[in-house]
Amino acid sequence: MSEQAIVAGGCFWCTEAVFRDVIGVSAVESGYIGGTVADPTYKQVCGGDTGHAEAIRVTYDPAVITLPEIYDVFLGTHDPTQLNRQGNDVGTQYRSAIFVADDTQREEALAAIARWNSDHAGQQAVTTIEDVTTWYPAEDYHQEYWDGEGQRNPYCLAVIPPKLMKLRKSFAAKVRPDA
Repeated sequence: MSEQAIVAGGCFWCTEAVFRDVIGVSAVESGYIGGTVADPTYKQVCGGDTGHAEAIRVTYDPAVITLPEIYDVFLGTHDPTQLNRQGNDVGTQYRSAIFVADDTQREEALAAIARWNSDHAGQQAVTTIEDVTTWYPAEDYHQEYWDGEGQRNPYCLAVIPPKLMKLRKSFAAKVRPDA
């Protein structure tokens, strides 16, 4: 039986690329969540006026990878100390956030942030914990972006490989052997 987690850590192309290489993850969908506009477009979300975050919805097998491990990979492969930005991507649409569907997810998110803070003395994660609201899948051309257009996109070539290196270095046991 699969479960889902929704996280936002800057550009969804980048977080999607990381989680597609994680053992136990069966699907990763880029989309928008946390805003006030129904059926937002990429252009609207990038404008920063809808309140949505670029996010990913991760479908995983909890017998292979647990929710705490999902959250640890998430926090360990982006910079959770940057408020409303990741690198050159600036705005609330690029916030670091964990979207929770229930009290169990909320408790696990709080615990993951506490673990991250404990492991990074002198740094504090600003990752928000927000309730799940309506999920809007991103347009088709955003799905599996790194595997296609992304490997020709200079932005992706600068940002995604370092995230994948963090994944392989810090979470080697959780990386698909074919990744």
